[in-house]
Amino acid sequence: MVASTSSETLERYLTEIGRIPVLDPAAERELARRFRDGRDLRAGHQLVTSNLRFVVKVAYEYRSYGLRMADLVQEGNIGLMRAVQKFDPEKEIRLVSYAVWWIRAYIQNHILRSWSLVKVGTTQAQRKLFFAMARTRREIDRAAGGPSGADDMTDGIARKLRVKPSEVREMSQRLDGRDLSLDAPLGEDGGTSHLDLVPGDAPGQDEALAERQEARWLGEEVQRALAHLDPRERFIIEQRFMADAPLTLQDVGDHFGFSRERARQLEIRARQKMRGELAGLAEARAAAREDRPVETAPAP
Repeated sequence: MVASTSSETLERYLTEIGRIPVLDPAAERELARRFRDGRDLRAGHQLVTSNLRFVVKVAYEYRSYGLRMADLVQEGNIGLMRAVQKFDPEKEIRLVSYAVWWIRAYIQNHILRSWSLVKVGTTQAQRKLFFAMARTRREIDRAAGGPSGADDMTDGIARKLRVKPSEVREMSQRLDGRDLSLDAPLGEDGGTSHLDLVPGDAPGQDEALAERQEARWLGEEVQRALAHLDPRERFIIEQRFMADAPLTLQDVGDHFGFSRERARQLEIRARQKMRGELAGLAEARAAAREDRPVETAPAP
């Protein structure tokens, strides 16, 4: 397995697997039977390691997608191990002929996952089109003796792959529109990222300061209105509507030693008083927004 993504480590890995001998058909079948019948892990390991160079050969076919070769080889190795688990030695077929389908499937799934956060190919036809686009483009250019126009290329790919031109255009947009990390650096110095250029949704300092001033002012107005209530009414408003854990009417009645109905009547009276005291608050709030100067923040 590939444990590092550096080119030097990959080259060292390729050198190491190049020393592993290739199995002949008889030895391969014997190892496969031992793994299938007795789950002989040594036999399974030998089947995998003797075919690692074939995984690299398949992975190189997908190098044009711009992903790290080490990652492609890694995914292909997983596909090879899956193939070894499923391989039937009695089918009279070599392991590599069977494993190539698993290797390609794992590599292609990795490419699709890595290409975009949005699913690129959701159907079998779209997946086939995704992986056939680049190859078909090269074939058409070679046949034409040079680069073809966008419309000619789209029509040519559609005819060759037997799909609609609209499907080709849609897949071309997906292929050309790779995801971009907001943390990717801009410029050669790398001091700025794309995220630094994204406008923020947070309020500006002036707006945040105005909101704090307004909240403080509203709190003062509510406290002023509470001051006009008698102690019982103030207790009911504070404990029924302003507390983190509001009391029930029964709790209020038990606190003062009277019935729940009496507590309800006192609550209605207290709310009516508060309403009267705060009647002009909406108008005053609007006027404050328009007329009151915003205080400047203290210098740091």
